[in-house]
Order: sequence, then structure tokens, then C-alpha cells
Amino acid sequence: MIQRWSIARRLFVANLLIVVVFIAIVGTATYVDARDRTYDEAGLRMAGIANSIAASPLVLEAAASPDPSALLQPYAMDVMAAADVDFITIMATDRTRWTHPRPEELGRPYIGSIDAALQGGELTEVTAGTLGPSVRTIVPVKDDAGKVRALVAAGVTVGTVDVAFAARLPALLAIGLALLLGGSWASWLLGRYLRRVTRGWGPEQLAQLFAYYESVLHSVREGLVLIDTKGRVVMYNDQAAELLGLDEAGSKDPTRPPAMADLPLDEGLRDLFESGRTTKDEIVLTGSRVLVVNQGPAIGPETPDRHGRNPVYGTVATLRDRTEIESLGNELETMRTLSDALRAQTHEHANRLHTMVSLLELGRTREALDFATRDLELSQQLTDEMVGSVGEPVLSALVMGKVAEAHERGVQLDVATLGSGTAAGIAVQDLVTILGNLLDNAIDAAAEGAPPRRVELTVESDEEGLDIAVHDTGAPLEAAAAGNIFRHGYSTKPAGPGGRGIGLALVRQAVQRLGGTLAINGRRGAKFEVFLPAAVSPGKERDA
Repeated sequence: MIQRWSIARRLFVANLLIVVVFIAIVGTATYVDARDRTYDEAGLRMAGIANSIAASPLVLEAAASPDPSALLQPYAMDVMAAADVDFITIMATDRTRWTHPRPEELGRPYIGSIDAALQGGELTEVTAGTLGPSVRTIVPVKDDAGKVRALVAAGVTVGTVDVAFAARLPALLAIGLALLLGGSWASWLLGRYLRRVTRGWGPEQLAQLFAYYESVLHSVREGLVLIDTKGRVVMYNDQAAELLGLDEAGSKDPTRPPAMADLPLDEGLRDLFESGRTTKDEIVLTGSRVLVVNQGPAIGPETPDRHGRNPVYGTVATLRDRTEIESLGNELETMRTLSDALRAQTHEHANRLHTMVSLLELGRTREALDFATRDLELSQQLTDEMVGSVGEPVLSALVMGKVAEAHERGVQLDVATLGSGTAAGIAVQDLVTILGNLLDNAIDAAAEGAPPRRVELTVESDEEGLDIAVHDTGAPLEAAAAGNIFRHGYSTKPAGPGGRGIGLALVRQAVQRLGGTLAINGRRGAKFEVFLPAAVSPGKERDA
């Protein structure tokens, strides 16, 4: 049955038991202390009364008379009434009573200790006498020479002391009840708070739920990042650690979450996390990956505040890796470019074929042969130069396609190749991404600019690496545009159906991943310069 109790109920019962035990212990100690104090106060009061009587000259005068009781009994009865004591016994040194509340006890021996008084001191004790147990103090009566002439005992019965003590019990009970009510109220408030934050679950249920959440956190294929309202990363899973390049994954200490600046995050991704804004399927480029980020607030289940808003504990971000999809998209774009090139070349070849047929029909065989030979030499020269400089036939096909596409759009694409090295170690997909996007951007800019519309492509390779320069005659870039042109989502062109601002961002990402450099300059139009260092082949490493 107890296992079904919530944490709030368990804590309330535990605190209530602790409060009850505490009150019982403290109450008992207070009770004993109050009782002892009552008896001590009664003893001090009896000592004061006894010493006052012993100092009276009447007592010494009566002690020397033949009948001390005749003088002292009325005096003792008056003092008893005035001082509210149960008995005052004045006696001789041999214990013979001269005064007593009961006249029949006169002349009889005193019951109690008198040795300390006979030696000149005083004694307070609790002992039983003729009136029952009592708190009494006995003191000596001395003459001028210091000799003990009589003894005085003043006392109150234990019953009287207990009555005085009982008068204090209501205050003690009130304090104990106040402590009980205060402790119960505090336990109830704490239990109410815990019931709200734990939603009425018990520790076993929370442990099971935590185990489920841990399993889900580390089994999902998407990266998951939990960020608090202060911009600190509270938790991230294994997939997020892999996508973000973090050292380790899993639950972090919620009391000391790492700050965003302490994690090796890309600037764009860090800005998105710190902003806490809600986003859906936003593409963010990191150093080597293309990530799709979804982010939203972590809203608590508590009752809304007076403004109707639920408490927000932070944000939850999910990450999906789109790098492979983008790679496939680039390959598809390359195939589309080659297809467009073939279409353009087919159109051009059809026109040239009609020209050659017309020349043959007119009997101009020599002119037809020269026309066909010249066209073949131009295409072969471009292919040989690209393959000889870079060593990648795919790039040659890409450039030929871009030449045909530029020609259709009224742009002249001039190609210059230098060097006899190769692009060994550089993936052809990265080369296609860099060169294809740079040429697309340059052709678009030149086509929208004023005549002459030209694009110049220079490819130079050597042992150190590959230099690519693309210069267009479009409108010059402003300083603000030059600073943001490689940022994902930024574009100087009107937004199209598929969005803008992805091509040059992918170029920058690929160049950074390959350890190269990227620069932009040029007064008329824009000139993009890319350097990609050559990778060391395994054979050269062994030779070294």
C-alpha cells in the first residue's frame, strides 16, 4: 500500500512523524525542566522565609523564655498565613517543636534532617513529615556569639508545589500544539509543492519513468538537446553529441549545466540555441554537416499564472543530419546540369548539322568539312585542358555543360587551365559542389548585368593544391553583401520557389571541410577565389 503513495504523501507522513517525535522529546525535557524549576523556586522561597524568621529577635527572646510556644506559635501562624506556606516549625536544638500548624504536634520531635543546621548551615530537601511529602528548608538561629540557639524550618507540601507546576502545563501544551500545527502546516505546504512538481507520482514510478526517458533519449536517431532559460545545455543524447562534435553524451549534472560558450558549437547553431526562438525544419550549416533543426519551448504542466501562461523551463531542439541528402542532391544537380548540357549541345549540333547539310547540298564540301573540324577541335580542346589540369572527366563535362548553358543565356564563359597536376585526394562531389555553385552564381550575376556579359573561369593545379577563380561582369557587390554572402539563407536575388542562399553557403562549408581558403573581391562584378590544398596520398606518406 505504501508503495502506491506519492512522494508528497510519504514526505508529509515522514515529516509529521518527525514533528511528533520531536515534540514528544522536547515536551518531555521541557516538562522535567519546568518541574525541577518549580521545586527549585519553592526551595529558594522557603529558604528566604526561614532566614527571615531566624533573623527576628523575637525567636531568640522566645528561645530563652520558659514557654517558647506561647510566644512563637501565634507569630508562626501569622507568618504562615501571610507567606502562603504550609508549615513553619521553630524548634529547639534537640528537635522539640515550639510551633506547628497542628497544635497537637507541639512538643513532639521534628521529622527531618537537622545536622547541617546545627553546624551553622542551611539545608533544603524533599522529605515526608507529619503533613506528608514536602519541600522544606531548615536554618539555624544564632545569638550574637554565633552559637546555635534554635532551628527554623519552613516548607510547602509536594501537593502545593504540584499545583503550582500544573499551572504551567497549559503553556507547555500550547507550545507543543503550536509546534505540531506549525510542523504539520509546513509539511503540508512542502507536500503540496512536491505533488505539483512530481504530478503525484511516487519514487518507484518516477524511477521507471526516468528509465523510459533515458532509453528514449539515447535510442532515437535524431539529436536531442535540452537548453534551460539561461542558455545552458542541460542534456543531450548520443546522436546530438555525434552531430555537434561533442566529447561525450548523456545526462549532465542539472545543478551545473555547461554554458553554451563552453561547447564547440558552430556560431550559427549557437545563436539559434541562445535565441530560444521557435523554428521548424530550419537548415543550419556546421563545419562538416548540413543539419535540419526544430526548436520549441519546454512548457510545464502546472496551472497557468494570472496572465494565462504556463511556466517555460527552456527549449527543446531536435537535429537531423541532412548531409547525405544534400550530397545526393548535389549529385542530382550535377546530372541535371549534364543533362542540360547535352540538351544544349544537341540543339547546337542540330543547328550545325543543318548548316553542314546545307553546305553539302550547295556543293561546298570543303567549307562543310572545315566547319565540322573546327567545331570538334574546340570541344576536344576544352576537354583535354580540363582533364589534363585537374584529372577529373566529370569536371570537364560539368564545365562543358555550363558553357552551353551560359551560351543559351547570352553569357560568354571563358575557361583557362594552368598546370599539369591533379586533384588527388579531393572528392569529386566536393569539386562539383564548389565549381558548380560558383559558376551558377556567376552566370546568374552576368546574365542580369549590362553587356558585355562574360564569366571567366581559371583553374590552376600544382603540387600544393588547386586554385579556382571565377570572375563575372555582373553588378558589383556592396560591402554589407560581401560580408553576408556566404551565410546560409542570405541572397541578393529575389526569393524563388525553392528558397535562396544555399549555394554559396555550401561552397563555404565544403572549402572549410577540405581545409582550403575562400575569398571574394573585384571592382566590376565579383571574383571568387578558392584554394584547396592537395591531400597527401598514401604512397607519398610511405616514401616520406
